[in-house]
Amino acid sequence: MTHRISKSLLKGRADNADEGMVEAFTTMIWRPQWTLRCLLGAFITFQVALSQVIAQQTPESSTEVAPQGQSSTDQTLKGIENPPPDPNKPQNDRLFFTFPNYLTVEKASSLPPLTVKQKFKYQALGTFDPVELTYIAVAASINQASNSEPAYGQGFVGYAKRYGTSFADTIIGNFGTGAVFPSLLHQDPRYYQLGKGKFLHRAKYAGLRIFVTRSDSGKNEFNFSEFLGIGMAAAIANAYHPAPRTFMNSVSICGTQIAWDALAYEVKEFWPDVHNKVHRHASTASQ
Repeated sequence: MTHRISKSLLKGRADNADEGMVEAFTTMIWRPQWTLRCLLGAFITFQVALSQVIAQQTPESSTEVAPQGQSSTDQTLKGIENPPPDPNKPQNDRLFFTFPNYLTVEKASSLPPLTVKQKFKYQALGTFDPVELTYIAVAASINQASNSEPAYGQGFVGYAKRYGTSFADTIIGNFGTGAVFPSLLHQDPRYYQLGKGKFLHRAKYAGLRIFVTRSDSGKNEFNFSEFLGIGMAAAIANAYHPAPRTFMNSVSICGTQIAWDALAYEVKEFWPDVHNKVHRHASTASQ
């Protein structure tokens, strides 16, 4: 879930750097789109806490007993008919059953490196996913209603401009951090879920992935792809977003996007737990 923050969210309108930072921060807090994102963050926190409570209340048994009347042979045949997913092929385990999520690796400490073609392929699948396009359309509608970047005006033309710039921000940001620089620097854009340990330990691990990533050879190294990709997106955005274009505004955009991507890593770490618990309880209820 790597949603790019549109440049319009953090427009600074002051003449000097200090006033620009204060006004950008104030605007970011009070605009409606940030209210929605705060609500999303609260929902994420609730889901994570719920998964931890369920895990404590319903510990899993290490031994699986075959249901009465079903032989071990029947279970084996069922496993052959429905084999577990191949960890070498990214699965689209949609976040909240909605947002595309091709590059989260579960229950695997290492995998063969992705080719350049694969890095671009999976970014394209996520970026041009119908849900992602709908999300951008909703964000553009909110920007239209709040009249962000007034130079675009209102009406269909104004909405088209807002949608186009938001979509361009998403494309440049996603491909920069997940395909272009990972290919040039031989870094792995996938998120490897820790999947074990206490909540705080896992949360710390996920948060640090914004700074630490894997190389194609499997070694940990600084996540240059993240910072260079976001920096490139902010710089290019100045070419098609309306003025004012200030250095501090670009810095604010980069900082906000880094924080947003760090939150996305937290979601990717704990979502498989929530998904598995929901699926297990749904299976139990249907029996």
